[in-house]
Amino acid sequence: MSRISRRSLLTSGAAAGVLAASGMSVAAHMPKSGGMLRAVLSGGRPNDTWDTRSHDSLFMMAAAHGAVFDCLTEIGPDGALRGELAESWDASADAQTWTFTLRKGVTFHNGKPFVAEDVVRSFALHMGDQSRSPAAPLLRDVTEIKVLTQHQLQFVLSAPNADFPYLLSDYHLVIYPAGYVELAMQNGIGTGLYRVREFRAGDTLHAERVTAHYKDAKAGFFDDIVLHNSSDPAERTHMLLEGTVDVVGQLPPAHARQCDDLSGVSLQALQGNQHYSFALQDGLPAWGQTLVRRAVKLGLDRNKFVSGPLAGFGQVGADSPIGPANPFFGDPVSTVAYDPEQARALFARAGVDRLALSVAPSSSQNAALMVSEFRSQLAALGVVVDVVSAAGQVAVQAAAGRATEDWAMSTYLAPGALWNHSRWQDAQFESVLRAARSELDATKRRAHYGDLQRLVQQRSGLVVPAFAKHLQAVRSSVSTPQTIGAQYGLDNARFAERWWRT
Repeated sequence: MSRISRRSLLTSGAAAGVLAASGMSVAAHMPKSGGMLRAVLSGGRPNDTWDTRSHDSLFMMAAAHGAVFDCLTEIGPDGALRGELAESWDASADAQTWTFTLRKGVTFHNGKPFVAEDVVRSFALHMGDQSRSPAAPLLRDVTEIKVLTQHQLQFVLSAPNADFPYLLSDYHLVIYPAGYVELAMQNGIGTGLYRVREFRAGDTLHAERVTAHYKDAKAGFFDDIVLHNSSDPAERTHMLLEGTVDVVGQLPPAHARQCDDLSGVSLQALQGNQHYSFALQDGLPAWGQTLVRRAVKLGLDRNKFVSGPLAGFGQVGADSPIGPANPFFGDPVSTVAYDPEQARALFARAGVDRLALSVAPSSSQNAALMVSEFRSQLAALGVVVDVVSAAGQVAVQAAAGRATEDWAMSTYLAPGALWNHSRWQDAQFESVLRAARSELDATKRRAHYGDLQRLVQQRSGLVVPAFAKHLQAVRSSVSTPQTIGAQYGLDNARFAERWWRT
């Protein structure tokens, strides 16, 4: 994945200039329309709905914002931001007021015309002190949304944010039809390229291409898409081998090697910001927490996470959610020191020889090998790690990362964020984070994010030992653009829009 470029982001020309970009090389084979896309992914649950506030799996991401719904903005395969339901945008000089011009002539699947009020009603789901939406931290600084005309609205922020248009591409922030929000959440009524034909929660989506869509000739080349859900990686691989599906996502490293050797199958191993985190939570005295956090960070050999569980499909992390696809990743942060002797001494000082570890349900299978490596390395330090079903002192999560530094820090470490599993709060962190998101000068922003990464690495309870590549396989019956997005798996979960039948 190309690193995000913010050049000219503050001008409306940035949106208009990349609007027609498809991620395809001019010299590449041009896509042809027709046929069916058959894919198998994982993460779907029997209680899934079209309420994106509950979405945290690739299956529902690909089904919702990747097919049935649209957001205001979209991150392209090359990492550049482009308009989706927003045609263009402008910022005030201080990046505190953002004016968005919306597309005209767009209709929802129920025939309702798309207007500014749809955005207001949709975003209201994620705003307010009582909101438990994962996207709530992204809109926390929005103090007012002004409807200027039916196709123009303005966001007023409590503080400048140079990355604000990026946040509106978040897969939770799809647009529902005002007046029909609950119905849209039940039946899947969006403005996307595909209309729901059949949806069985946790099992299958069958959707068909709509006619006269604003993305015609640029995206949406299949007549129908069928997405299957399977939590078993062996079953997903077998479906590909049998030819039941054309595309399989979220392959474990061992299965990826197997697919790479198959005739007529291409393995895609793409480095984005996907990572596995171990969040050290409460449950110890304050002084003990500090010692244990330092001990865990010093006691892990991160290279073994890459060579072992990831089988080389990844790279070492530095205990921050900012990843290799972010412009300011690791600069000027060094890797975390590996010092098992000091780690043993710190565990002894804290009087800790046992830790309870819980795994988020959505991460249990994908993180199994990482958990095993974690337990093995701590066992070598004399610490037994018990895997428990209830809340533990360590929480494990598989995370996709985010496209910008502020987005990543706000999602995984900001106070009150749903995915801040370490429940970490730090006044200096919050101060620097605010300064970084408000800074328009790239050199100063780089310095701020370097400070943030060092601070998180040294003080927080978050441990990110490695960043894992997205592993997915495609049969020769399906063609892909030359550039494939890796913010999320399967072309930023938008493969149904961007790929085509051979």
